[in-house]
Amino acid sequence: MKLFDALFRKRTINAQTINAALTKENSPISYPPIFNGHRTVTPINAMQITTVYACVRVISEAIAELPLHIYRMDGEKQERAHNHSLYYLLHDAPNELMTSFVFRETIMTHLLLWGNAYIYKRMAYDGKIVALYPLKPSKMTVNRGITGKLIYTYTVDENDAMYNGESKTFTWDNSDIMHIPGLGFDGLIGYSPIAMARNAIGVAMATEEYGASFFENNASPGGVLEHP
Repeated sequence: MKLFDALFRKRTINAQTINAALTKENSPISYPPIFNGHRTVTPINAMQITTVYACVRVISEAIAELPLHIYRMDGEKQERAHNHSLYYLLHDAPNELMTSFVFRETIMTHLLLWGNAYIYKRMAYDGKIVALYPLKPSKMTVNRGITGKLIYTYTVDENDAMYNGESKTFTWDNSDIMHIPGLGFDGLIGYSPIAMARNAIGVAMATEEYGASFFENNASPGGVLEHP
């Protein structure tokens, strides 16, 4: 009965543990062992599962392909605001490294894997937004300050678009960050769909590994059966 106990035992989800794990790109989100096995699931290695990769690609590309315009109301008539300062950033290129398509595809990928998307708004001296940069959810932590405002702490390294020659930790408030949270329970951050489905993804990983090992052995199961 141990086999069935392992398959059908109660699973518990600790919100604090999952949210803490999601703040680091390679931190393990482990699922309970099944068949005496154990697999570590992260948003990165989950993309090695064909189904996960296909779903993320199809959804993110579909969102990125949608037309994106800014409109203004002229009485009861709606017209495109081509001369608005944000029109070029959203419709053509949000920063010097990305097109609008790549930007929105990246943001949607972050949302699908980590459950949160963060965008840094670079502003000019007059307060106008001059560039938008996607931030890696794995390097962001969110806390609520004593005044009730959200505080965003982000670590920049050489792999970030904002990297200027040194690693730094930035602290921003709501005015500097556009935060798009996914489904969540605390009103602070969204939960990663990968974390919520970590058991199914872990089983898929174990299945692929077993299949690769089985065929590597010429489809010959190991072991010997003896009978008196």
